[in-house]
Order: sequence, then structure tokens, then C-alpha cells
Amino acid sequence: MVRFVFLIFCFLINVYSQTDDHLYVSGEEVILWANRVGPYRNPQETYEYFSLPFCKPLENIERSETIGEALSGYELVQSPIKIHFKTDVKSKLLCEVKNGLSSSEVEKFTQAVIDQYWFEFFLDDLPIWGLVGDVQETDSVPFIWTHQTLHIRYNEDRIIEVTLNQDSPFNLVANKAFSWTYSIEWEATDIEFEERFDRYLDDKFFEHQIHWFSLFNSFMMLTFLVGLVSIILMRALKKDISRFTSKDIEDGDGDNDPIDEYGWKQVHGEVFRHPPHLTLFSALLGIGTQLLVLTLIVILLAIGFYHNHPFYRRGTIATAFVVVYSLTAIISGFVSGSYYTQNGGSNWKICSFLAAALFPGVVFAVSFLLNIVAIAYGSLAYIPLSTIFIMFALWLFCACPITFIGTVLGKNMNGKVDHPCRTSPVVKPIPSKRPYQELYVHVLLGGILPFGSIFIETYFVFTAFWQYKYYYVFGFLLLVYVILLVVTVCVTIVSTYFLLNAEDYRWQWTSFLSGASTGLYVYIYAIYYFFKKTRMSGFLQVTFYFGYMGMFCFGLGLLTGAIGFLGTRMFVNKIYRMIHVD
Repeated sequence: MVRFVFLIFCFLINVYSQTDDHLYVSGEEVILWANRVGPYRNPQETYEYFSLPFCKPLENIERSETIGEALSGYELVQSPIKIHFKTDVKSKLLCEVKNGLSSSEVEKFTQAVIDQYWFEFFLDDLPIWGLVGDVQETDSVPFIWTHQTLHIRYNEDRIIEVTLNQDSPFNLVANKAFSWTYSIEWEATDIEFEERFDRYLDDKFFEHQIHWFSLFNSFMMLTFLVGLVSIILMRALKKDISRFTSKDIEDGDGDNDPIDEYGWKQVHGEVFRHPPHLTLFSALLGIGTQLLVLTLIVILLAIGFYHNHPFYRRGTIATAFVVVYSLTAIISGFVSGSYYTQNGGSNWKICSFLAAALFPGVVFAVSFLLNIVAIAYGSLAYIPLSTIFIMFALWLFCACPITFIGTVLGKNMNGKVDHPCRTSPVVKPIPSKRPYQELYVHVLLGGILPFGSIFIETYFVFTAFWQYKYYYVFGFLLLVYVILLVVTVCVTIVSTYFLLNAEDYRWQWTSFLSGASTGLYVYIYAIYYFFKKTRMSGFLQVTFYFGYMGMFCFGLGLLTGAIGFLGTRMFVNKIYRMIHVD
């Protein structure tokens, strides 16, 4: 499956790259794309570049975006600045504002300068950033930059580096004439094309000593938990099982002396009873398993196709996520269909529909509300209607049928009941427990250690997404992801062992929610990060921040919940199969 998805993704990237091979000849026009402007403190509050009264081109030429670019809020419009490969431009008039700026235009620029508006250009897929203006230190008068100098470095027939310098400040005064001008400077360099993105990567931040220390700390936590499960827990199980089997040898089949059975062995007739709300549980399990595989594939693709790869384009990761999600829907259908049928479910079509629609439905509902806010503000953060139709078509004609096929395969190929113990026809009452043994305690405590194993990496990921940094250390992310999965499995196994020893057989939902609580702790950390690590403000940015974090943590919760349950299920099957109880 991974190889199949990888080949399809390579094909899609190759098709797209054929339209832009980054090769130029002397004198060939190189288009400078103007993307967006917005306040520096609010990354998602972005607007069209020409929403401010800049010098506009004679013809409004837009570039069509990929799915990933549209989801990332790109809106590329051709800039009036004319650039030709290896052709210097001393100082050229872009346009002249003979009558000066009107009062409303001055007000727009003034507010933009006060809010520290930044803008973004793209030249040959290389990003260029600059500030709209600044404030005079002497008299606190706001001004805008009216001259832009693009210093472009090239290696033979490829563009390697672009630097923007701005000067000629113009104080924001109404009805005063001024001109927009620009210059182009070309310089040869020996830097290879594959290394041209290195200057955008913050090595000091992402490869800081604390990043390595956090990885080592997570590895030590993993070692401790694996040791706990393999030594302490297994020794206790070995003692329980040996006592139980020795009693069988002495008394024949052991059925006449149930007094020696205690703890988790007392509930062997209840432990494989299907969980309540079986349809919903099966669907959540399937979705979580799909997200588990999806995340692994996207990380592996990112390692091979990120910035320095010649096929890298803006929005590549987002495009990969959408494509791979559609193709891996068969996993969701197979897992949910298998578990649902194994536990006696009969209405598998409803289960298949929930597996296909539940996660996209939540994402669509949140995105729809965010779209309304973005459109009301006139921001580029909204998802275009065309992109919504494309994604809906992918879901309807790709993900849904694949999920349905996976469900059919799951119930027919892996739907046979294979529990080690028979389920008792009479439901056994659960004995009273101490407060610290209640289910909600298991759930709330279950996410603490998994969250602790990814705490530092969460900070780096959040900073990359909300603080204008390119995240590129996907090798770190892969290791932390593996550690998260193993820690989650270990924690849920230990929690389930204590739960069963208390003769509480409601382990299915408990193990799932115990793993899923990791998403809750990440969301709590996101609230802390918003107030302590950012300077975001405004209704649009606040709704987008908590909306995006909500979707991310919901998906993370399903992922960790699924791996927690799957690992615990293997453990439960193993221990009850070892005692040979019919």
C-alpha cells in the first residue's frame, strides 16, 4: 500500500512539475507573482496583495492553484514588475501617482503600517518577504517603501536566490505626488539548485541542543515504559497464569474451584462482550487506524519530497495529505468492517458510512464556519468554492467507494469471531471500586505520558505553523511519532491490566479514550501556547487558531485512541488465550 501511494504521488508531482522546470535562457521573462499581505502577528489574517493601493498591472493575470495551495491560502497574481533572465534593470518607473493618495488610501496604508503588514512574492517558487512600511523614529510619522530592488543570484540556467531590498520612504500624506520604482540585479553563484532552499531553514532553531535532548528524553521514557510492561507486568501475569494452570492440574479442569480465580481471570466471561455503541466505536477505530497509516505515509513522503527536492512545490504536503487520505480509505473500511462483524454487528452499511463520513464531516463543519468568518473579513484564508467541489468529488467518488470496498473485504475476510473465551449469557455486575480506579481516572491519566513524549516536538511544530518557519526536520518527527505510538500502547496496556484486575471488563472504550486523551492534552497546551507564545489578536485569527487546533487534536485523538485500543486488544487476547478458559 505504501509503495502504491508513493508511486501515485510521484506521478502527480511529475505531471505538475512539467509545467515549470525552472530552466531559463538569457532574456526569457521570469514572472514575479504577488501573493498576499497581512498583519505580521496574525498568520492566517491575509488579504489579496492589491487590496492595498499598490501600483497595479494593466492586466489582472492569476495563476491557477493546486489543492494544497488553495488550502494554504495562496492567491497568486502577476506583479507589474517585469523581470528577464540575466537582464539588469537600473531603476525603472513602475507607475506614477500624479495626484497622490486619497484620504481613504492614506488611511489604508497607515493602518497597514501600524499593524506591521508584510507582503509575499514568489519568483520561480522562491518566497520573498517584505514590510509595507514603517514608522519614523524621530517624529513617529508612518511611511511606505516606494522602491524595490530585487537581487537575484543564478547558477547557469537556474535561479538560486532572491533578496529584496526596499528604500525611498514616502511619508503618508494625502494628495502628494510620488512614484513606484524598481531595480533588478543579477549575480552568478556556485550554489547548487538542490541547495537553494537551505537559506530559509532555521538550523539554529530546529537543530538546537534542546531538540536533541527532547528526543533522548522521549527515548528514555519509551525504554522505561517498555521495561515496565515487559518485566513488572509480565512477571505478575506469569505468576497469575502459573497459579491458575497448576490448579487445573491438581483439580482436573479447575471448574469446581473458582475461588482461586481472582482479578482479571474473574471476568473471562465478560471481557469479550462487544462494547456499547458498537457502530460508532467500530467507525472511530477504522478512522483512527487510517489516520495512523496516513500520517506515517505523509511523513515518509515529506522526508523524500520536501524543500530541496526539485519536484517540491508550494502546498505539496497539503496535496499529499488529501490524495493519500482518499487512497487509504480502504484501511478505515477494512478495520471498521472487521471489528463490527466480529462483534455481531448486522447493519454494516451504516458502519461503513460512518467510517467514511464522520471525520470529513467534522472537518467540513469546522471549515465551513471558518470560511464564513474569512469571507466576512475578505481574507484569503477561505477555501475557494472550486476547491470545495474538488474535495467533495474526491470524497464522494473516491474515498466513499474505497471505504465501502474495504468494509466488504473486512467483514468477509476478517469478520469471523475468534475470541479466546466464550461470552457469558448473564452479565456479571461490576464490583464497587475506589475513586482512583474509576474509568474517567484511567482516561485522564492515560494521555499524560504520551503527551510528555511529544511535548517538545509539539512546540517546534506549533512554532513552524504559527510563527513563519519552515518545518523540515521530518526525521525527528518520524522518530517522535514512533515513540508516541509505542508509549501510547504501553500506557493503555498497563491501564487495562489494572482495570481488569479491579474486575471491570469495560476496557474497549476505556483503552480507546485513554489513548485519545493525548489529543485533549495537546489542545490544552495549544491554549497555553496561544496566550504565552504568540501575540495573535482579532476574531478572525482567534477562530482560525482554535478551529485548526481543534481539528488537529481531534484527528490526533482518533489516531492515538486507535493505536491504544489495537495494542491493548492484542494484549487482552494474549493473556486470556494463555489461561485456556473456554
